Amino acid sequence: MLPRIRNIGRDTLRQWSFPAFIPGSHQSAIQTVRPRHQSTTATTPPKTIFSGIQPTGVPHLGNYLGALRQWVTLQSEAAKDTTLVYSLVDLHAITVQQDPKQLQQWKKESLAMLLAIGLDPNKSTIFHQSDVPAHAELMWILSCQASTGYLGRMTQWKDKTANEKDGSKKLKLGLLSYPVLQAADVLVHRATHVPVGHDQAQHLEFAREVANGFNHAFGRDLLIPPETLISPARRVMSLTDPMAKMSKSHPNPKSRILLTDSEETVRGKIKAAVTDSIDGITYEPELRPGVSNLVDILYHSDAHPAYPSQDELAKDLAGLSMRALKDRVAETVETTIKDIRASYAHFLHDNDHLDRVAAQGAENAAKSAAITMKAVKSAVGLV
Repeated sequence: MLPRIRNIGRDTLRQWSFPAFIPGSHQSAIQTVRPRHQSTTATTPPKTIFSGIQPTGVPHLGNYLGALRQWVTLQSEAAKDTTLVYSLVDLHAITVQQDPKQLQQWKKESLAMLLAIGLDPNKSTIFHQSDVPAHAELMWILSCQASTGYLGRMTQWKDKTANEKDGSKKLKLGLLSYPVLQAADVLVHRATHVPVGHDQAQHLEFAREVANGFNHAFGRDLLIPPETLISPARRVMSLTDPMAKMSKSHPNPKSRILLTDSEETVRGKIKAAVTDSIDGITYEPELRPGVSNLVDILYHSDAHPAYPSQDELAKDLAGLSMRALKDRVAETVETTIKDIRASYAHFLHDNDHLDRVAAQGAENAAKSAAITMKAVKSAVGLV
């Protein structure tokens, strides 16, 4: 059996980094957190970086600034021997029952968007999780070793259990066991690094414990405990409720800016954004959350900010009226997403290209996973 695993805190089902991860704009700010007992003097092997995001349709601005843009940065700045693996984790998406036709459309939209933001299938492996059965196969093998006690202490499961009037009767096994699938997603591709934000740094602890426990149980290093890549958090808040994160699940569509929103729509949403009646522009997230959110958006929209901090940017904006600030934010957001919007429209209507990208990505991912599965299945006696 695997060693007892401590509760690692709140988990999300949305993205593996699961997306905020490597949300910072400067590579130099990224910090690597190594698994315990890992030597820093040994020869460094080539990196394999894995991340995934659920196919829930068109991402919003927060998804892009907080996560997706960094995928492209990694692609352009990674060493030549670094392998980049990006997955649309559709098996995670069905933890909550989905309308089949809607999910199929979301998968198409999500793949088109990954290409639109700049991911290149010739440089990165891009695939639908369900197209590579090894993810689910390794999950089952790891599930036979994992502790239900740990999984039952997961905050996500405990919160759902507490909120159900009939206890856990209506809760599904997938919600309890999804962390095992998350671990399998990473381990099956021998990922050496997984990018996450500070608030999600502990999410990889389970994958590391699973890898170490499995290796210990079978007496050899079959699975690679992944390292955590961390950079400063970059959060974009709701335009209508600036104390909450921007989210596609919010009932008010004006709360978020989608990467496909027209210029007119962007300006309308920014114009209607909740602020306050205090004169001047300052960066005070607790006192002035709405204004501070607009400053955040302005600051983070620049891939290489000209100011050292949001405070410094706010000082330069201090004399602006609220209308002028919103006009500037709207202009900046439009500049950020206009090329993505155009590219997305192109890719979305090229079904043949999307099919080729998905097929090639699945083939490459399957070859990667097969190496791990051959060793794992041999170790447990399946082959």
